[in-house]
Amino acid sequence: MAKQLMDIHIEAPSATCAKPMLAKPPAGNNPCTGKKPSSTEYFDNVECVKDGVKQALEQAGANVTVGYRGKIDATSRNPILTEYFEAGLCPVNVHWHLGAEHLSVGEYDTQGSGPAAGGGGHRRAGADAKHGMRLGNRCHKYDSHDPKFTTPYKWKYCVGMVVGETYEVHWPHSAAGACATINQFQSPFYDGVFCRDNILSLDPLNTYFKIGVQGQVFTIVNDEKYYYPDLMRGAIVDGEMWKHVTKYTGSTTGTSRSNKVCSKYTPITWQVDRKCHLVSASSFDKMCADMAVQRDDMSMDLHAHGARELVADEFAANNQHFGGNRRRAVVPGEDGWTPQGYESTNFHF
Repeated sequence: MAKQLMDIHIEAPSATCAKPMLAKPPAGNNPCTGKKPSSTEYFDNVECVKDGVKQALEQAGANVTVGYRGKIDATSRNPILTEYFEAGLCPVNVHWHLGAEHLSVGEYDTQGSGPAAGGGGHRRAGADAKHGMRLGNRCHKYDSHDPKFTTPYKWKYCVGMVVGETYEVHWPHSAAGACATINQFQSPFYDGVFCRDNILSLDPLNTYFKIGVQGQVFTIVNDEKYYYPDLMRGAIVDGEMWKHVTKYTGSTTGTSRSNKVCSKYTPITWQVDRKCHLVSASSFDKMCADMAVQRDDMSMDLHAHGARELVADEFAANNQHFGGNRRRAVVPGEDGWTPQGYESTNFHF
């Protein structure tokens, strides 16, 4: 019997939630402040299609199920196939979305469940830009009869989080980050991605092998058997975790983009774990505590962000690689290729 999909509304977390004070590093110069190219009109969101012509390259989050191919020919823009550190990238931020922005059939999809309205029933949430956040796909692990999914956790540092819920964590990486310095982690993440000058370029295009995002999907449980102490710095690699990874090129995500409004922050590499995993609430709270003591103010990322709707086939790339995370390959080099719409930009960061 088919499951009914219905829209629900989830309130955004309160910005006034009190958190224990933590000591931060000494004040100092932050070379990444304001590096997001917000004053550059080129990067403004655009209509995905205008007068029958696509206005942006491949988008994210896409379907990462084994065998999936989008309809944008991105075969000349191979994603990074090694681990990011092997390609000279470092993590510059961590944030997460309510539900999964990606789709992995049977792992996190529209038939997943959780503790919100509807008694944990199967549903797909809608969007309310003014009053709430869009809930994305959910894992299949929630069990309303198991106390580890239902016992509340006393959050100290994360805001608005719920035990039993699905979250997709993103770790943006960049070759232009303030790597191995006290200013490495930044909010908004764009400041970290674009921190150092003369590394990222649109002509010749190099963003898809200089910028990458790790994505990993979790259901939060109140059980210390699932504690991991360093969630801030990258995807968990342990046993089945980060073993089944889809790699492709796409864009930045978030609810300001859809299948009508596209991101111009593209192409970048995505590496996404196809499996859903359990992680303790304390792991997330430790991550939020670590974020709170960074020199840059990361408070805007201490709560979940809304999930972009799944990218339609016509806006997704066709260059997916479905090997495990240990698969070695050459990182794409500069090939001089310039996509339509980029050739007149001649803009270097």
